[in-house]
Amino acid sequence: MTTTKEPASTVTGKLSLAEVLAVFTRGATESLRFTAYDGSSAGAEDAVLGMDLLTPRGMTYLATAPGELGLARAYVAGDIEARGVHPGDPYDVLKLLAEKVEFTRPSPRLMASIIRAVGIEHLLPAAPPPQEMLPRWRRIAEGMRHSKTRDAAAIQYHYDVSNSFYEWVLGPSMTYTCAVYPESEATLEAAQDNKYRLIFEKLRLQPGDRLLDVGCGWGGMVRYAARRGVHVIGATLSAEQAAWAQTAVEAEGLGELAEVRHCDYRDVDETGFDAVSSIGLTEHIGVKNYPSYFEFLKSKLRTGGLLLNHCITRNNNKSNFRASSFTDRYVFPDGELTGSGRILSHIQDVGFEVLHTENFRHHYAMTLRDWSHNLVAHWDEAVAEVGIATAKVWGLYMAASRVAFEQNNIQLHHVLASNLAKHGADGLPLRPWWQA
Repeated sequence: MTTTKEPASTVTGKLSLAEVLAVFTRGATESLRFTAYDGSSAGAEDAVLGMDLLTPRGMTYLATAPGELGLARAYVAGDIEARGVHPGDPYDVLKLLAEKVEFTRPSPRLMASIIRAVGIEHLLPAAPPPQEMLPRWRRIAEGMRHSKTRDAAAIQYHYDVSNSFYEWVLGPSMTYTCAVYPESEATLEAAQDNKYRLIFEKLRLQPGDRLLDVGCGWGGMVRYAARRGVHVIGATLSAEQAAWAQTAVEAEGLGELAEVRHCDYRDVDETGFDAVSSIGLTEHIGVKNYPSYFEFLKSKLRTGGLLLNHCITRNNNKSNFRASSFTDRYVFPDGELTGSGRILSHIQDVGFEVLHTENFRHHYAMTLRDWSHNLVAHWDEAVAEVGIATAKVWGLYMAASRVAFEQNNIQLHHVLASNLAKHGADGLPLRPWWQA
C-alpha cells in the first residue's frame, strides 16, 4: 500500500487540476488516470480506470469538503465521473483506491499549491445535491435522535424510495439484508432463501408457534415463517414496505397466519412470542438505546423463547459509532454501528443467555455484488424511476460497502440468545440443531 505523494509539479508551485483531483481522491497515480475540464491529465496514461473532473463545481465540492463527502457530492451531482466502470457499480475504482492508497494529510506546501490551482473563487461552498440529508445537528426539527418521529423520518428517507426500484435491485425476494450463500456459485435468490431457512431453524420454529419480526422490511421472513404454519407479526416504519408486504401476504393466502404493520416496533403490544427475529434493525436504533432495545425484545418473549439478532457490526468495539459522512447524509441517516462484542454484552446484560454467534461478512460482500449487478442490469429503468442522482447514490453506496466487507472494515453477525428460565433450565439440545 502506498501513501499519497506530492506531485512533482508542487516544486514549482504549479498544479494542474487533474493533479489536484488525484490528491483529493487519494489517487494511486501509477494505477489510475485522472483528467480535468481544463484539458490536464495525470497518472498512468494506459490505465483503464480513473476519474474525470467535468466542472468547476466539482472542484468546489472537493475543496470545501475534502474526503468522501466532497467526492460523493461531486459524483452524485455529475461533476465527476468514474472512468472504466458503470455508474451503477463503480466497485473496481473504489477497490483500487482502497487497496493502493493510504491517505495522509497534504503538507502545507501541497495545500498552498492546491489553493493556487483551484482558485479562491472555488473555495466558497456550493449547495449540495438535493439528495443530501441535513447534517445531524440540523435534524432536530424532526425530533431528538432515535425518537419515534425522527426514526420514522430516517427510515422513510431510505426505504420509501420506490418499491419498483427495490424490486429491480433486490430481485424477487425483496430482501434488503445479507444473504447466506450455501455455496459460492449460488444465486442471490437461493442465498436469501437459505438465510431465512437458517434463521427459521436457529429459532426452532414449529407450526403453531408465534414469531415477532421487528424491522420486517418487505416481509420476507414473515412470509417464509407463515408458509410453514407459524403465526407472525411483522413491524416496519416504512409505509411503502408495509403496503407491499401486506399485499404479498394476502396474495399468497397467508392472511390468517401473517400480518405486517406500519408501526414502530415499540408499539407492538402483544407478548408471549416463541421467537423474535431482528434482521437489520439494530443498525438504526442507536448504540445508547441497546439496553432498552434488548430489554424490550426480551419482554416480548415467553420464558425459553429465542432471539435472533442479525446486524452489521464494526470490526472492533472501540471505533466511533457514527456512520461516515457519506453514509449518514445519503444512505442511512442517524445509523450507528459497533462491534459484536458490545452487542453481545448488552444482550447478556438484560438477562439473555447467548447461545451462538457467527460472522457472515464474506456473504454480505457477495450479496452487495449481486445487488450491484441487478442495478446495472436495470439501470435505464432505475434512472427513469428515481433519477440519475439517486441511482448513482445507490451504485456508490453498494460498491463502497462491498469493499468495506471484503477488507474487514465492517462485518455481519448473527447472535442467537435464549430468554432463559429461572435456575438455568432451557430444554435445548446440547449442540447446535440447525444446518449450516
